[in-house]
Amino acid sequence: MAKLKVSVVVPVYNAGQHIDANAPFLVGQSIGSDSYEVIYVDDGSTDDSLARLRRIEAAHDHVRVFTQENSGWPGKPRNVGVQNARGEYVQYVDQDDRLGLEALERMYGLGSANSADIVLGKVAGTMAGPSNVFNRNIPVCSIEDHNLIESLTPHKMFRRAFLLDNDIRFPEGYCRLEDQLYMAQAYTATRRVSVVGDYSCYYWIRRGDGGNNSTSNLFDIDVYFHWLREVVRAVKAGTEPGALRDSLLRRSYRVEIIHQVCEPAVFGDPARVRARMEKVRSIVLEEFPESVRDGLPEVARLRATLLERGDLDSLKALALQTRQVRAVPEVSTPIWRDGTLCADVRVSLVKGDGTPLLLVRDGDRLLLDPALLRDVTGVDEWEVRDPLAHAHAEVVLKDRRRNVGWFPPTEFRPELEEVEGGVRVVIKATMAIDPLTAAGGGPLRRGVHDVWLGASMLGLGRRPRLIGLEALTSRKVKAGTCLVGGPGKVAHPYWTASGQLALDIGATRHPLARRLIRWTSSESVWWRPRKGVALPVRMVMGGRRRRKATVWIGGAQTSGTIVGTGDGTELRFGGRVKLPTGRHPVTIQFGSGRGPKYQVAMATVCAGRVLRLSKMG
Repeated sequence: MAKLKVSVVVPVYNAGQHIDANAPFLVGQSIGSDSYEVIYVDDGSTDDSLARLRRIEAAHDHVRVFTQENSGWPGKPRNVGVQNARGEYVQYVDQDDRLGLEALERMYGLGSANSADIVLGKVAGTMAGPSNVFNRNIPVCSIEDHNLIESLTPHKMFRRAFLLDNDIRFPEGYCRLEDQLYMAQAYTATRRVSVVGDYSCYYWIRRGDGGNNSTSNLFDIDVYFHWLREVVRAVKAGTEPGALRDSLLRRSYRVEIIHQVCEPAVFGDPARVRARMEKVRSIVLEEFPESVRDGLPEVARLRATLLERGDLDSLKALALQTRQVRAVPEVSTPIWRDGTLCADVRVSLVKGDGTPLLLVRDGDRLLLDPALLRDVTGVDEWEVRDPLAHAHAEVVLKDRRRNVGWFPPTEFRPELEEVEGGVRVVIKATMAIDPLTAAGGGPLRRGVHDVWLGASMLGLGRRPRLIGLEALTSRKVKAGTCLVGGPGKVAHPYWTASGQLALDIGATRHPLARRLIRWTSSESVWWRPRKGVALPVRMVMGGRRRRKATVWIGGAQTSGTIVGTGDGTELRFGGRVKLPTGRHPVTIQFGSGRGPKYQVAMATVCAGRVLRLSKMG
């Protein structure tokens, strides 16, 4: 048989009905059944899983099923799948999860074109929060120039020869953090990784019974920290001492280590908390150089210092203060600019009492807010060496129905702002959401997209809803509805009941906007001086031939009439406009000034005359 492009490897144990529910997403891939295979490896299931697999195998020529005695963990079934794979690439999928129907085609296409050893496909679903690892397509990258280390699950595509040549295998039998160990070996063995960021390739699905959530299993601290130590050693084995190694180890320190000694972990059973602390403390003292700790953000560095001292009481005291810190975003009234929703955004941190989290000046030094050090023993002050070094933020769009996150490109500017009693870190930006490119360079899909803000300052990360002052008085966004693409493609921003900014693509929750505007097929229509200007959209007139409207062209306001014609719809308004030569948005409002506004076109203006109206974008 000719070599296939991809082998999909699925370990199975007592999956039951989930096998049949997820099979269509595996066997029906757009790459074509003659280009790939699905390999199920049953790990000694005791239910009817094997019978279900045999039925799928009988119905599809590109499905193969292997069986083995129970090994107790997915590592061995995955290794068996790789051994028997015939594809150039191997894609791992868990029994409860799904692939986007174009996943293999897109991932293989990008990876093979760039000779990638590993291909990451954008992850979505109910068990995966938005990750900026997938904020765009990346033909070639590595752990040196992209934050790949933030994605440590193995649900990726690997070149099979790369795995075999480097002897990259999963540990077999019961093993915690086997995914991290596998990815640590893989990432450090290659400099050619591709990322598909404009399409949701892998859907990580939480089962209703919680059966696929590993955190629901009994937590054995000895086993867990044994394997965490192995992960750290794998990173060290694959790198030379220096900045790259430190940055990779810093991820384990920041997540797996610090997680055990901050809120809420330190507020559990005292005996278990202390046992966990002593385990991670021994790993830190034996495996992590001081340079890893010293490169952490300020609050994380303070926690690390207390951990290395073994001061659990002070860690709890610090956690009591930091758990009250929240990020407060502020957003101006959003407006449309050339089909892009824009607003000024700023975010800062406040303490539990609502006052700013301060940095206090002491000569040339900046000290951490003394409130955070309350009851922390042995630390009278904590110098903040570079308050802006780890300050960053990002706008996050969450597709409400599909559990997909997008990161429209936004350049944030961290600053120090003088306030009473000291200074505070503030991050400012101009939010710019272009519905035609916000989804990893492509258009947002139909539905509601909630706007969130991810922010991290001084080592405190928060992801608040983007809430505006305008939401306190009205659910409507003054910018109104904008036409952004093909037939019926409208974008309607609004404030939700909780005051969060949301963007409704296709007016799925706003039928008035959906009924009122739809595209014609023309790109633009030239000025017709006696009849008016033909709109590039058809207005549904509700049986009327004409409707009066208030019209804004750029900042110039006039009265006008929307006239239905046999060819479509015209906008008629009087006289020249006092605007500079160029393109200006056209907004209309029906009624007596109380109805919604609709941005319907772009006007090309020259010497005060509107030459033509064209589509937005």
